[in-house]
Amino acid sequence: MIRKPTPLFFEQGPHAVILLHAYSGSSNDMRLLARRLESENYTVLAPIFTGHATGDPADILREGSPQKWWQDTRDAIASLRRRGYQQIAIFGLSLGGLFATRALQADPQLVGGGTIASPVVFRGQTHVPEAFIQMARATYQQQHLDAPEIANRMAWIQEHLPAQLTAIQAFTDTTATHLDQVKQPVFIAQGTADQMIDPRSGQWLAEAYPSKQIDFHEYAGADHVLTVNTAHHALEADILTYLHTIF
Repeated sequence: MIRKPTPLFFEQGPHAVILLHAYSGSSNDMRLLARRLESENYTVLAPIFTGHATGDPADILREGSPQKWWQDTRDAIASLRRRGYQQIAIFGLSLGGLFATRALQADPQLVGGGTIASPVVFRGQTHVPEAFIQMARATYQQQHLDAPEIANRMAWIQEHLPAQLTAIQAFTDTTATHLDQVKQPVFIAQGTADQMIDPRSGQWLAEAYPSKQIDFHEYAGADHVLTVNTAHHALEADILTYLHTIF
């Protein structure tokens, strides 16, 4: 039996950090970073977006939407505040970065945060559609479904995926047009060998903010999922340095 990912909550010191995972990912995207922050006495919450990590990729399309994921983000912030945390930062990987950015816009009480390989300013290419379809097919093959059943499910996904990606793009565009509402210091991380989104995405986002407001890091030769790939140690160190400046 494959164990499904669950939300992470590591309770430590008075400063709290929310970590939002990528599209079609889970809190596992954030486990290494969460454990590193925990070891430095930060309280860490890494929720799971609605529809994700159920074992059926179609649930992301059936149950999820940008509105639901935005509500998940607000719920994560509210749950920390209910526990008494006042000093909260929020970061997101890829899709998660869109919601971290929207949270910084909407909630000036958040101390700071930012994005990790996130196409907030969208230009160039994205390989998200193909990657989602490959992930879904691989998931169903691992579950030993027969070929007609896999073909059936894949046809359903290919039919419904475009509408959700369009909705995500609309949410992204709205977020990008209001970056001037973000008043907190912003952390931006980007790998130079990103295969999923344009590797200039971090630079484009950095250029959209006043230079004094940003802490921008590029990781040479690193692909998309910076939280687990060759860059993860450097990323963790850079986020910790940034957190020392905001808390």
